[in-house]
Amino acid sequence: MTDKLFRLNESGTTIRVEIMAGLTTFLTMAYIIFLNPAIISRTFAGEPTGLSFNAAMLATCIAAAVATLLMGILANYPIAQAPGMGENFFFVTVVMALMAAGVADAWRVALGIVFISGVIFLILSLLRFRKVIIDAVSPSMKNGIAVGIGLFIAFIGLRNSNVILIDKVAGTIKLNTQITQPDVLLFFFGLFVTAALYARRIRGAILIGIFLTLILALIIGEVHYTGILGIPRETAFLKMDVVRAFSLNFLPFILVFLFMDMFDTVGTLIGVGEQAGFIKDNKLPRANQALVSDAVGTVVGACAGTSTVTSYIESCVGVEYGGRTGLTSVTVAILFLAAIVFYPLANMVGSHPSITAPALVIVGTMMVRNVFKIDWQDFSEAIPSFLIMLGIPLSFSIADGMALGFIAYPIIRVLAGKWRETHWLMYLVAIIFILRYTLIKI
Repeated sequence: MTDKLFRLNESGTTIRVEIMAGLTTFLTMAYIIFLNPAIISRTFAGEPTGLSFNAAMLATCIAAAVATLLMGILANYPIAQAPGMGENFFFVTVVMALMAAGVADAWRVALGIVFISGVIFLILSLLRFRKVIIDAVSPSMKNGIAVGIGLFIAFIGLRNSNVILIDKVAGTIKLNTQITQPDVLLFFFGLFVTAALYARRIRGAILIGIFLTLILALIIGEVHYTGILGIPRETAFLKMDVVRAFSLNFLPFILVFLFMDMFDTVGTLIGVGEQAGFIKDNKLPRANQALVSDAVGTVVGACAGTSTVTSYIESCVGVEYGGRTGLTSVTVAILFLAAIVFYPLANMVGSHPSITAPALVIVGTMMVRNVFKIDWQDFSEAIPSFLIMLGIPLSFSIADGMALGFIAYPIIRVLAGKWRETHWLMYLVAIIFILRYTLIKI
């Protein structure tokens, strides 16, 4: 029955290989169980967003399990899914913008925005309209977004661990020279250990780095032991506010979530598909089913209490091990559900920002590699992409950084005489962002 469902013989694999590949993929990306709740439960200044760590951890595991299970059953691909890095930071950006505007229960409205973007993504996937959106944004702009988010994530890691300090009086940032502070020492320990593990190509490097940093934090008394096993007692299930999220004011946020999820998922599908040999005649079979599973995962994630779900490039590790079918994904999904009972352990990890900060820098490093994929010879592509890369970390907002590039892109293209080569959707997006800053006060 398993062979018929996942076509194991046809794919040249076995149940044992698929399960071990799933375990390998899970260990490589399990850091998200600790990292995502730590990110979306606090603002960039360290203040609570209103969404508790416990509820966010439960939502992370549920959303990842559902989306990955659907990927395995519907698309029969060894691709794991979970709340995306970058999307979770944008979620916090939205919460902070809503809080600044005086919106009550901002995190609930933000979850409503994620829910709406997921529903739109699902509709577009079912209608096969996704190609229009994907083709609208140039490869350079897509990679510029990835680089900008990577720099932003790394900067947040340095700030959370107090390696970088912000002088509010002078309005500048500076290096913390007090390197003997416990949080700074924990950060550099985690960074050096994780980097060394990556350099040695050890699977699960980020997860191992997090655990070793946690052990050091326990030894020096920065974290108190609270246990290993237990079930989260808080939940954010169906707490999203879809009614208030249905507002013209929030349209730019919905579009950004939609674009980020679309680009991340497609990029990962292509990358993993190439490595596994799934792509035939420059096309990925069952791509629509894969996108549907991602969209459903985002909708379920918003209902459970987390940010946008996307496919993970760490799936390549499982493919490298030999995973070729959806059984690998089913294995990952089961492990995400099993991870829920380790809530006290996750809570200890999330209690001290310096434990997860090294992972942010490492993930940021991996995302910045996309800078080589930008067309630096075409300035009508390079300059808007550069504005996004620079704008996201400096404005401390993914939405504002993207807006800078998306507004500049069609203007520069028109002045360069390339207006016919620019997709109509890019003009529409630029107009929406302009209206957002001239008429909307959020």
